[in-house]
Amino acid sequence: MFELTPQQADLRDAVAALGRRYGHDYFVAKAKSGGHTTELWSEAGKLGYLGVNVPEAYGGGGGGITELAIVCEELAAAGCPLLLLVVSPAIAATVIAKHGTSAQRAAYLPGFADGSLKVAFAITEPEAGSNAHRLGTTARRDGDDWLISGRKCFISGVDEAAYVLVVARVSSGDRLEPALFLVPVDAPGLTSSKLDMEIVSPENQWLLYLDDVRVPADALIGGVEAGLPALFAGLNPERITVAAMAAGTARYALARASTYTATRQVWGRPIGAHQGVAHPLAHAAVQVELARLMIAKAAALYDAGRDVEAGVAANMAKYAAADAAALAVDTAIQVHGGNGMTTDYGVATLLGAVRAGRIAPVSREMILNFVAQHVLGQPKSY
Repeated sequence: MFELTPQQADLRDAVAALGRRYGHDYFVAKAKSGGHTTELWSEAGKLGYLGVNVPEAYGGGGGGITELAIVCEELAAAGCPLLLLVVSPAIAATVIAKHGTSAQRAAYLPGFADGSLKVAFAITEPEAGSNAHRLGTTARRDGDDWLISGRKCFISGVDEAAYVLVVARVSSGDRLEPALFLVPVDAPGLTSSKLDMEIVSPENQWLLYLDDVRVPADALIGGVEAGLPALFAGLNPERITVAAMAAGTARYALARASTYTATRQVWGRPIGAHQGVAHPLAHAAVQVELARLMIAKAAALYDAGRDVEAGVAANMAKYAAADAAALAVDTAIQVHGGNGMTTDYGVATLLGAVRAGRIAPVSREMILNFVAQHVLGQPKSY
């Protein structure tokens, strides 16, 4: 847990080198022009970095979430935090690999492995908020097909994806249980509307409207009985890779800030020689390293199949990394002074994303509820 294997270290170094060839200027230019990081994604796919967690039998690297977290962190540490790494390889590929039928795995996993397939993930709804038990999107049988109706919001990368993995509720006895459907983005009845966000990112957020969207029986991932286990199979990797991306972003911000404070001269000496400047950076660095340790623990537990412990660690990792990233970016902006608010110095462009990380994909308040209840044995508060 505290030391990477030689293969993992090689992966880290190779991904870091790729990220540096593109860099934050590339990322920001794509975001501000309305473009996508297509070139970076394509090259990462060809090099096998996007499929490190896909089984070797389907063309992947045969690794786990530990390896995918390395990819997420190192690209972010180079200034290129790719949210679709979380959405497509971490959530969708994991769900299909663990709970898809043999035909579904054969059909989709090779595309995840080489990066040619992107799949969005749709669980969040306007009315349900954090209460996934109150999802309003439903699916009902119509002959051999399914008809899906409902609304989704804050769905990442729909304009880049071929499919959306939609969480809907289906009848199971006298209850409605969650089920996951792979829906083509061009399916009749599925419409989308872009959400304008105050975040500098080439990956857009969308509202989705599903009006009796018809999908065949084999769009249901793993069958009705696989719904809840399949859903949770994707949520812990989501938290871990989001945390890794946040930690990488924090490292990038601190690297930019440290270079600036070590060289910026005021009153005849670098400003980093002053404790009022250096100590906040050092404090942020400590918080980031603590978060990275929890990320490594969560990924190791998940890859070992220790799901209950991994769930606790994944939530803690996400909480710690989101707070550490927000602190690191805010501190980096502050030590730059007025330069910190310019685009050229490359830190203010991170502010919206790291602030959003304290809200999504699960808010820090809901994580505290989870820890209070499941770790400290407190009564459920909601």
